[in-house]
Amino acid sequence: MPDVKYALDANVFIESANRHYAFDLVPAFWDSLISHASSGQIRSIDRIQGECSRMKNELADWVDGDFDDAFDSTDEPEIVQKFGEIMNWVNNQDQFNDPARADFASGADGWLIAFAIVKDYVVVTHEVFSRDIQKKVPIPNVCKAFDDKRCIDTFVMLRELGVQFG
Repeated sequence: MPDVKYALDANVFIESANRHYAFDLVPAFWDSLISHASSGQIRSIDRIQGECSRMKNELADWVDGDFDDAFDSTDEPEIVQKFGEIMNWVNNQDQFNDPARADFASGADGWLIAFAIVKDYVVVTHEVFSRDIQKKVPIPNVCKAFDDKRCIDTFVMLRELGVQFG
């Protein structure tokens, strides 16, 4: 799938660093992200970088150093407009409680989805669709509501990119 581009959620970086692909165990994972970002296939957004940078750890150093060029600005009129449409949808869903809506509004998830829709990227996250969840607004729920925007996890992305660690 050479023409597919991927927009990564913060949990891709955080869970990878803390679990599956720790920097000291699988440095090839991080090299792969850098390589695919250089070719334009993998991106994320400024607000995700901010979430990761606040952690003040090895991941924060990596996103602000090696991966810094892979975070795009969300300060474009089309992205801002799409974020407004997403927030309008979220606020009109009875399924989600008020704290979930407020958390979504203040976080990066809505901006990531808006970026992915405007730029035609596939959203990569470890969140899963949930028809009944009330205390969180899952990224896949929003993606499904917006023209069934494709939303996958890290493992699917790696397979589609043909990444192998040997």
